[in-house]
Amino acid sequence: MLKSKSSETVKVVVRCRPMNSKEIASGFEKVVDVDVKLGQISVKIQKGASNELPKTFTFDAVYDCNSKQVELYDETFRPLVDSVLQGFNGTIFAYGQTGTGKTYTMEGIRNDPEKRGVIPNSFEHIFTHISRSQNQQYLVRASYLEIYQEEIRDLLSKDQSKRLELKERPDTGIYVKDLSSFVTKSVKEIEHVMNVGNQNRSVGATNMNEHSSRSHAIFMITIECSEVGLDGENHIRVGKLNLVDLAGSERQAKTGAQGERLKEATKINLSLSALGNVISALVDGRSTHIPYRDSKLTRLLQDSLGGNAKTVMVANLGPASYNVEESLTTLRYANRAKNIKNKPRVNEDPKDALLREFQEEIARLKAQLEKRVVGKRHRRGRRRPGVDGAGDDDEDGDSFEGEEDGDDKDYWREQQEKLETEKRAIIEDHSLVADEKQKLVREKEKKMDDLRREKEAMEMLTAKVKAMESKLLVGGKNIVDHTNEQQKILEQKRQEIAEQKRREREMQQEVDNRDEETLELKETYSSLQQEVDIKTKKLKKVNSGGNLDVTF
Repeated sequence: MLKSKSSETVKVVVRCRPMNSKEIASGFEKVVDVDVKLGQISVKIQKGASNELPKTFTFDAVYDCNSKQVELYDETFRPLVDSVLQGFNGTIFAYGQTGTGKTYTMEGIRNDPEKRGVIPNSFEHIFTHISRSQNQQYLVRASYLEIYQEEIRDLLSKDQSKRLELKERPDTGIYVKDLSSFVTKSVKEIEHVMNVGNQNRSVGATNMNEHSSRSHAIFMITIECSEVGLDGENHIRVGKLNLVDLAGSERQAKTGAQGERLKEATKINLSLSALGNVISALVDGRSTHIPYRDSKLTRLLQDSLGGNAKTVMVANLGPASYNVEESLTTLRYANRAKNIKNKPRVNEDPKDALLREFQEEIARLKAQLEKRVVGKRHRRGRRRPGVDGAGDDDEDGDSFEGEEDGDDKDYWREQQEKLETEKRAIIEDHSLVADEKQKLVREKEKKMDDLRREKEAMEMLTAKVKAMESKLLVGGKNIVDHTNEQQKILEQKRQEIAEQKRREREMQQEVDNRDEETLELKETYSSLQQEVDIKTKKLKKVNSGGNLDVTF
């Protein structure tokens, strides 16, 4: 069984986009400096004639304008998605001012492999992992919702006017009642689900961004995995991945928001403020109450912040002096979040696992089929030759198409032909009186109808089993890994490089922390020595007859 550490902090990374053409044309200065190796962001503060010292923040990782999508995924998000595949809950959420690249980070450019964001990369990651798995069965399903003006909408529902409610269960926590969920069997299928949802998202133009997200969107992937444990029993793990694209945070004066846009901005800022209050309360240490209930967003992210989940927050910011206040707000927000402690654990054998329901239903249907097959074989074994149907007690029809026995595929055809031959023999038998002949013909026709119905029932059962089995994914069987060996080696190398970078950054941060502590000690020693020297001089004066009042 996989064990988790008792607690772990929320992982926080920061990404700074390049200066855009508008900022360059307006002559704004670049005030954000990114030290990738050290994991630090510095912001130059410009107030009046005198410049203050830069504000510096340290994070798990930082990414500058040269950062590549695949680097970001391999270093920061791949380990979290790996954990979800092992049965943990995981959340990735992007925070930041409108126009700083949150949606680019989360979605990227889908048709360009180099520029795909977290979401399409995670899709590829999940289904590639399943294709390479052995002795495991998977069920993958997806849901998509948005919080727009504090109301929850199912982005995959045909009725977009319907508003959903949040509920809570003691065993599984917060959930959205009546939220639709679609079983997906491939990257193509899960991308289609997301595309359908994206068409229903609330977006609108503001001064900050022509296509600004006016809602918080959460794409949820549930991955159920079944395998036989050491005890010989079948065990199910369920990992849930929340991919969150938050609406942009900004001052309303800058957005030029009026009317409906102003109403949207007010609701967005209220929910982001509630998120900030939850973060503050979690890291405060003195707070006995965490205000999760202050917004729908914080209630949905309750497990992700201080609960049973592994969480990565990616804070996005712009480098221009024009947005320095917003950039500092984002960095302070992110700096607080990195102190949140979660308690992730593997979700093992939950009562509501859909995979178990599928397995039990498949087993029930197969038992029905087997019962029919055994009955058919038994009757077939004691079938008597002959065409005279008067004394024939053979009740035919129990089989299903595609049985493994070599002659079973021909069974239905043989029985149909046999009954037709017997019917013709009765019609052509001139020794039978009309009433008896009619009675025997009706009996044969009834047997033919029974045979047809039985065949249809068996085909329906078989089709149902196949349809349900097709939704359960098994590596190398019904899901193919299209990557070749060279690509697999390349993936492994990228992961090794990502891990090496992470270790080097942590080591460098530790060295820097030790240097700072040593410097502080030296400064303290220097001031203490200075104090001793001054007081020694005063004491000498007292001893030589002075009347100074010295207090140590």
